[in-house]
Amino acid sequence: MKDKIFGVLQRVGRSFMLPIAILPVAGLLLGLGSSFTNTTTIETYGLQWLLGDKTILHALLVIMNAVGSAIFDNLPLIFAVGVAIGMAKKEKEVSALSAVIAYFVMNVSINAMLKISGKILADGSIAKDVLDGTITSVCGIQSLQMGVFGGIIVGLGVAALHNRFYKIELPNALSFFGGTRFVPIISTVVYLFVGILMYFIWPTVQNGIYALGGVVTGTGYFGTLLFGIIKRALIPFGLHHVFYMPFWQTAVGGTMEVAGHMVEGGQNIFFAQLADSANIAHFSADATRYFSGEFIFMIFGLPGAALAMYKCAKPEKKKQAGSLLLSATLACMFTGITEPLEFSFLFVAPALFAVQVVLAGSAYMIAHILNIAVGLTFSGGLLDFFLFGILQGNEKTSWLLVIPVGIVYFLLYYFIFSFLIKKFDFKTPGREDDDTETKLYTKADVNARKAAKDTKASDDKATVDELSQTISRGLGGKANISDVDCCATRLRITVIDPEKVNDVLLKSTGASGVVHKGQGVQIIYGPRVTVIKSDLEDYLASVTEEHFEDDAVENNTAGADEAKNENAASDKAQESDVKAEKEAGDVKEPTSTVIISSPMTGIAADLSTAPDEAFASKMMGDGAVVTPEEGVVVAPEDGTVLFVFDTKHALGFTTDSGIGMIIHVGIDTVKLEGKGFDVQVEAGCHVNKGDVLMKLDLDYLKANAPSVTTPVICTELKDNQKIRLITDGPIKAGEPLYAVDTYEK
Repeated sequence: MKDKIFGVLQRVGRSFMLPIAILPVAGLLLGLGSSFTNTTTIETYGLQWLLGDKTILHALLVIMNAVGSAIFDNLPLIFAVGVAIGMAKKEKEVSALSAVIAYFVMNVSINAMLKISGKILADGSIAKDVLDGTITSVCGIQSLQMGVFGGIIVGLGVAALHNRFYKIELPNALSFFGGTRFVPIISTVVYLFVGILMYFIWPTVQNGIYALGGVVTGTGYFGTLLFGIIKRALIPFGLHHVFYMPFWQTAVGGTMEVAGHMVEGGQNIFFAQLADSANIAHFSADATRYFSGEFIFMIFGLPGAALAMYKCAKPEKKKQAGSLLLSATLACMFTGITEPLEFSFLFVAPALFAVQVVLAGSAYMIAHILNIAVGLTFSGGLLDFFLFGILQGNEKTSWLLVIPVGIVYFLLYYFIFSFLIKKFDFKTPGREDDDTETKLYTKADVNARKAAKDTKASDDKATVDELSQTISRGLGGKANISDVDCCATRLRITVIDPEKVNDVLLKSTGASGVVHKGQGVQIIYGPRVTVIKSDLEDYLASVTEEHFEDDAVENNTAGADEAKNENAASDKAQESDVKAEKEAGDVKEPTSTVIISSPMTGIAADLSTAPDEAFASKMMGDGAVVTPEEGVVVAPEDGTVLFVFDTKHALGFTTDSGIGMIIHVGIDTVKLEGKGFDVQVEAGCHVNKGDVLMKLDLDYLKANAPSVTTPVICTELKDNQKIRLITDGPIKAGEPLYAVDTYEK
């Protein structure tokens, strides 16, 4: 249980890295924009001619400032999407879209509750009894001030829903909405209620957050020391992002009114003050206490440790160790990436890492005591130090104090590390045994040990997706499959060698039929095909090589011939039965009949004339075809639109009498990616007979599709139901096309 929780927390921490990665760019834009549009800076350096008002560079810098601010202003939404992507196991783009939808749904629900309760008045103003800062504008929606926590709640929740439901299979009538399409649907429903729930519980949560932040802020400099020690101690476990992010981005890190707005979180407060720097005498050291100290040990302290390791290296290994330590030191100083150095302490001498944790933690406290207020975007390297310290001026940041303190820390690291390395003979880079390679260790080395132990266990627990395995075998194995895709009802596979495809094996997976077109293979599964596609992709990604018993794969050509012979025999048997019934004068009358009208004006014909084997052989259902002469598709009967396929070429329809249908405009029109189609309806809407469903650009379709002949098929006929063609020839939209006759069982 403990390992499971730890693993989840690690994934949560990693998922934060995607939205965090945008912060350096946003900070760079904001830093440059605010620094070089500051009137004082321009006048001090006599740059009015270059950067003054109405110059091109001034306009560009103003835009950069606005862009940087926009990213920081919308971090909750960015975190919602980033966390959802990071936590989703597969089909990550679906989780991203679902997170955006859920984020807006949640905040709109909160907004509605605030209006219902009278906290937001009819004119959009906030009631007088509402505490300042508790309601804010979220992407133009007045909602509770949830900050980045709101985004994280959405990201984690949507990812959980996504991982649970992205392969769900629904009943046939609703199967189009299964698989990945179900995720945004369930996310919308769930977060409607989450928004209502947040209205009631978030004020209490917010009070708790303020109290938690008070533990650190209320204990003054000791609280800062505690924060720094915990943050650095969590780095080996990859959990430091989970710990520090609330202090940077939420009310845990404090609140402050800046430029008339209540701002939450240390980093947000700094950048809000930076954007309003003309009115700020000195940036808040209480806000920057969570990161200003990093410049001390990243630019000065850890390089001192690196020098100590170099000096302690064996003479014969000094050159090799020096080059490695130099590159790691430069990365640490310029970018704040400390992993190569810090993980070497942990890996070869945990005691050195313990020293680093204490020294680094104290650096946070010293910076706070000295009122140093240098901001950062991601980590305490020279670039951020220059942008948010030096460029902003010593009077606003006290950046000059970092240098003498940094020199002291350089000496502390150097002498303490040198003493401990020699005293305990720690095997730091350059001091390894002669048969050991000189290298810097990273988190990958730590994880590799655990992965090696877990590999066998995970292999033993792995379960085989038998359906996907059989499909793969039927297609000639993983090595024979070059591409996997699907449309509304068909699994579309591109194979390398069509001769290796085994139709009999594929039909044993529940396929209605298999269609061959050169190297293309279409396997007819019906609307549940999206789930089958997703499972097959997962299977192909996980399997390295497939080993089949020799007797498991029959001769494919013979298999295909056998399948054709079976179909022919079945058709012949049906014809014989009908003929026998007629000769015996025992043709049964239907107990009920439903008339299906034509959705188009054109030429009607039997389904067997369709210029596509899958439709003509009734693999996907029975019905008729209409070759359109006018570019309008109307509802054949009163009913409900079940789905509109992504590429708009097909839609599902259920009549009020319960007949499930698919109107598939043209043949292979899925490849047109929606061009030539103008859909007028959406899934779930009820329409009357004759209502326009879609408009077609017939000239474009005729020029770019193999055929515009349109199958109008019933996909879920019962065993006692049969199709009877009524019109064979010219037909107008709304005229009877075929009948669905139901007989006694």
